[in-house]
Amino acid sequence: MTTATQAPAARAEGHIDPAAAFVPVQTRSERPTSYDPADFGMPTGREVNWKHTPVARLGAVLTDEDTESGPDNAIDYDVAGIPAAMLVPSQGHEAPVRGEVFRPEDVVAALAWKNGKDALHVRIPGDAVVEETIRVDLSGRRDADGTPRHAQAHIIIEAMPNSAASVLLYHSGAAQYAQNVEIIVREGARLNLVSVQRWDEDAVHVASHQARVDRDASLTHVVVSLGGGVVRVNPSVELAGAGSECKLYGVSFSDAGQHLESQVFMHHKGPHTTGDVLYKGALQGESARSVWIGDVLIGPDATGTNSYEANRNLVLTDGARAESIPNLEIETGDIQGAGHASATGRFDDEQLFYLQARGIDEQEARRLVVVGFLGEIVQKTGIPSLEEELTAAILAELEAGEQA
Repeated sequence: MTTATQAPAARAEGHIDPAAAFVPVQTRSERPTSYDPADFGMPTGREVNWKHTPVARLGAVLTDEDTESGPDNAIDYDVAGIPAAMLVPSQGHEAPVRGEVFRPEDVVAALAWKNGKDALHVRIPGDAVVEETIRVDLSGRRDADGTPRHAQAHIIIEAMPNSAASVLLYHSGAAQYAQNVEIIVREGARLNLVSVQRWDEDAVHVASHQARVDRDASLTHVVVSLGGGVVRVNPSVELAGAGSECKLYGVSFSDAGQHLESQVFMHHKGPHTTGDVLYKGALQGESARSVWIGDVLIGPDATGTNSYEANRNLVLTDGARAESIPNLEIETGDIQGAGHASATGRFDDEQLFYLQARGIDEQEARRLVVVGFLGEIVQKTGIPSLEEELTAAILAELEAGEQA
């Protein structure tokens, strides 16, 4: 099994301990890691981390082929608005910083590591406070026959000590995209990272986001999934430093035939760390699906920790289904507090009655309830222009559902 102490080159050649393959994984923290795709094998849908995912729909993201993203290829990266000083050359697996935090936990992440040879590395300079949002637009392309192209990529977002910035990864178009995002928030830094998925209906996006938050640093991580056929964005955060803080938020709107998924892991390692996890989703249409799995581990040295995770889902029509599985593991008795919650249901009749009693028709009342429900997370992106766009997109989803 690979370990965090190995150098990047050694880790790239690391293998899972064969004995581990015969031991059932009991908790989220026990999952084996490897940089070699062969160590994982192809998922069948029976594995603990794949049994809620429609594996048969993943297509090319499960294939081992060398791909490159860029102009005239599978994914166009628009970084024109990012100052050149923040773009760090990152060629090959042994490039500095790459692999400092990231360790693949499944075959898709291992394939993206192997075949995404060069990384997009964005570094926020130390002590810098960046007022403008650092935006990366990732636009997928199609082959001549209309099939979404296959792409694999590794992205590094590094906030140097005492820096502050917001980074937006905005996905659109069509792709079969395996993506690794490595996030490093160094001592005293404050990073807000938002990943927006507004893909075409036939796109597949399987992403692994792994982060480490150092002493007195904070990370706000927001996943917004509104488009795509199958979208699976799994954030994993290690609160390594004393006094570190992380907020993991997510919002999704699943339509007929869509599968939107997030498996969230927050590992409290350092003392006096703070964690807050809140994901919300709405679903409408036959076979609309959402999956949320939340795992929080409070380690033996994470004394004084305060942590809470919750998932809320609003099912708007028959035939839609939300799966919600919160888990909490505590290895020390010296904490401030920890808890988890999950709720899935339909409209609150009392809310609708309240609005209709004030002269609002039922259709508009339903829109207001949904926008208000999801708007709590939309506002947490911290990017006003994006908040307006996402609110309009949610309204458009509702109107399309009403006309279906």
